This record gives sequence, C-alpha cells and structure tokens, in this order.
Amino acid sequence: MVEIKNVAVVGGTGTLGTPVLNEIVNSGKFNVIVLTRSSSTNKPSFPASVKVVPVDETSVESLTAALKGQDAVVSTVGTPGFLGQTVLIDAAIAAGVKRFLPSEFGSDLDNPKSAALPVFGYKITVDKHLKEAIAAQSGEKMTYTSVRNSIFLDWGIQFGFFGDFKNGKVSVYDGGEVPFGTTTLASIGKAVVGVLTHYEETKNRAVYVYDIAITQNRLIELAKKVAPETKFELTPVKTEDLRRSSDAALAKGDYSEGVIIPYLYSSIFAEGYGTLAANPDNELLGIKGKTEADVEALIREAIA
Repeated sequence: MVEIKNVAVVGGTGTLGTPVLNEIVNSGKFNVIVLTRSSSTNKPSFPASVKVVPVDETSVESLTAALKGQDAVVSTVGTPGFLGQTVLIDAAIAAGVKRFLPSEFGSDLDNPKSAALPVFGYKITVDKHLKEAIAAQSGEKMTYTSVRNSIFLDWGIQFGFFGDFKNGKVSVYDGGEVPFGTTTLASIGKAVVGVLTHYEETKNRAVYVYDIAITQNRLIELAKKVAPETKFELTPVKTEDLRRSSDAALAKGDYSEGVIIPYLYSSIFAEGYGTLAANPDNELLGIKGKTEADVEALIREAIA
C-alpha cells in the first residue's frame, strides 16, 4: 500500500493555501515543504516544522529538483498561478511524485454547464494537461485527486458573496431556492488531509465535500435572525442575464474581473450546475459538517 509521508505545498500563503497548509501540518502525519518563488521579495512566515524551498516556478528543472523525494504535491495557487501548474505537473512527474492535487477547490468541472463557464477556462486547461500527462507516463504513474467543495462558506459570508448581510443589501439569484453545497476553508484543509491518508480510495478521481447544503434564501433568513434590527433590501437577479451580459463583454475583448466573476453566481446559484454533490465523500475524508447554528455564528462574526 502506498503511503504519503512527504508533502509539498505550492501556494501556501493565500486565502485557501494558509488554512490548507495549517491542517496538513497540524495533522502531524506528514513532513511538509512549501515551495516559494525565488524572485519574490515577500517573506511570509510558516509553521516552524515547515521547510521553505525557493524555486523558479517557470522552470521544470528547478521544480523537479525541489520535488525529488516528495510523495505528494498540493497546489493551492490563486488565479494568476493557474496556468503555471502545467509546468508544476511536468516537474512532479519527472520527480517521481505519487499524487498531485491541482488547485481546483470549487465547482464540479465534470458538470458540462459549469465546465462551459469562461471563469473556469484555466482550470479546465490544467485538468486536461494533468490527465494527458499522467496517461502518457510509462511504468509507475503519478496519480491525481481533484477536491471539489463548491463555494467557501466562511469566505463567502465574510466578503459578501451570498449578500451584504451587514447592511442588508442582497441580490437574490434565480429566486434563491436552488440548494448548493458550501464548505469552510478549514474543512477543505481537512479534506486534503483525508485525501492524502486514503490513497487508494481517492486515486485518479474527483472527491466531493461540503459542510452544509443550503439555499440562498435560507442564508438570508439566518442573517435576519442574527440581525433582526437590520432592514433587508432584496433585489431579484437572473443568472441568465448575468451570463448574457458577460458573454457580450467577452465578445468585445473585455476580460476584466467584473466580467468574469458574475459567471460564478451561475456556478453556485443556478439550476443544473452541479453545486450539490449527490454522493459526497464527507465520511471518507473526515468532514463532520456544519449546522445552521454554526452558520449563524459565522454571520454574526462577519457583521460585527
């Protein structure tokens, strides 16, 4: 049986990377290194047990040398680093890495409607490269796992993705009654640990997790319960209209964030985009889930 002991984390300082790294380290099950850009002037702090390895992220040779002896690579890079993962994948294969987790951590890219959204174009490119590179190997092959957790629960509340609960201004997408899964950043980290400790069960497939299944309308009800003094202003929005507007802007060459981000609302709130896994891997990966009381606590913290 393959055992994962040595883990390299790439992108371990971002919104997702930090909690994922913390969960991997705190599990006490792995020897952990973090790859950082040698050109970066930023010197973030990491847990004392973590070895920091500067690399040229554009060089297969530099990355291969850094990944020698590593059993798994966990990539949590943000949007600017998505396409650079193709080089990282090639290096991981050259170094003899056993498991690669790409920076997916979101919607179900096996759902045709989600996969067709331009916001996921880079992730689709990386997924294709990963699977083709693995298939082209001879001998013992690297494996992969994609973690799909839908929208980040705590992040979504804190930064208003579900609505501005503090000021009571909420855009309600497609009636607000489509159930979706959502997961805290810490639980995503726990899911990664679960993948690394269940090698065979998670080999060459996507795993699906969520802390709670909920609708946008129910989130609004919980927000009203937490802040009864707040007057809520609800504005109905059709995700189809958002897609049409963004499609028109893209056709004119506008790839700005304001054009791309609205596609995310379709991926979460629109019907048929696979935002609620039918058979989540929660039990396998040790995800215990959250209650509505937990969600209320997150809302309370965000609007304080």
